[in-house]
Amino acid sequence: MDMNKKLAQVSKLFCIEGTFVGYRTIQVGNVNKTYEVRFILPNGKPKSFLIQNVNTYAFRNPVQLMENIDKVTEHIRSKKTGKIALHFHHTADRKTYVIDGKNFWRMINFIPSVTYSSVIDQQVVCNAGKAFGEFQMQLSDFDITQLYETIPGFHNTRQRYEQLRQAIAADPVGRVAEVQEDIAYLLSVEDLACKLTDLFNEGKLPLRVTHNDTKINNVLFNPDDNTALVVIDLDTVMPGLVGHDFGDAIRFAANKVSEDFPGYEKAGVDLEVFRSFAEGFLEMTADTLTPAEIDTLALSCFTLTAELSTRFLADYILGDPYFNIKYEEHNLVRTRCQIALAKDMQLHMAEMEQIVRQCVEHAKAKS
Repeated sequence: MDMNKKLAQVSKLFCIEGTFVGYRTIQVGNVNKTYEVRFILPNGKPKSFLIQNVNTYAFRNPVQLMENIDKVTEHIRSKKTGKIALHFHHTADRKTYVIDGKNFWRMINFIPSVTYSSVIDQQVVCNAGKAFGEFQMQLSDFDITQLYETIPGFHNTRQRYEQLRQAIAADPVGRVAEVQEDIAYLLSVEDLACKLTDLFNEGKLPLRVTHNDTKINNVLFNPDDNTALVVIDLDTVMPGLVGHDFGDAIRFAANKVSEDFPGYEKAGVDLEVFRSFAEGFLEMTADTLTPAEIDTLALSCFTLTAELSTRFLADYILGDPYFNIKYEEHNLVRTRCQIALAKDMQLHMAEMEQIVRQCVEHAKAKS
């Protein structure tokens, strides 16, 4: 495929005027393919946009996904008049997507910014916490019944464990024999990892509009002062639990190493990063969370880490059909790094719970 020609064609379908002058591939992200496309507008000024090719293996209902995103982003834009917000471009028939054979394209405004795949200072982490907390608050009055569950059971940890068992039973590429120790650990903590799912099923945790992929690199920051500009990557926005957002953010940001670091024995939870994110997140949300939600925030970090471990491991066992990989054992390295983090979180659970309580008290004292 000639990408210059293809991206120029897609841009025209999204009613972009001007002259296409080139593109660059954005390397961040495990699932979709993202390109910055550059134009010279009719007025002679340069302007960039983002085009994404959505992974329809990962997202089986991309039209519903885009309907969710369109509703959520327009709701947020109505509250951020004059401020930076995400905007998805429309085709001539007002669709936010273009289907081209097996390709599913969408186009977004490009926001000059910086992102961070690792922690550079505690203020950045705190600002990321505020951004994700604000995201939930901006959608606190959104009618949750308008949203599709685009990936059924996305954070249903019981279901994720069942999918791991199915992968183990199938073993299509003969990898199960080499991952027996990983399987044994994950099965040994299944009930603890599934506690959030069980509490929700018992009616003890409320549904909210959640982002469901709260990695720190899904926040765009102002390059001048590192204030948060906007939360991005809304593919998994749907009904969920507040712990899904909090826990996944900690899993990503507070790990002492990157999520695919080969020296996984060095993985562990950085409690100062944990505190910084919790301070920002709870500053925005503490007054609205239920006692049960607050009590399970620390546990949610372990839950999301164990859950992602099952996903990486199942994908490795199945021959890597879901997550983008850079080398043959990439998903296995990811699995073992997450397992090491989960084990460390178990050791520090009491400290994490205490930090959450302190941050809640501080947030409520300020409000």
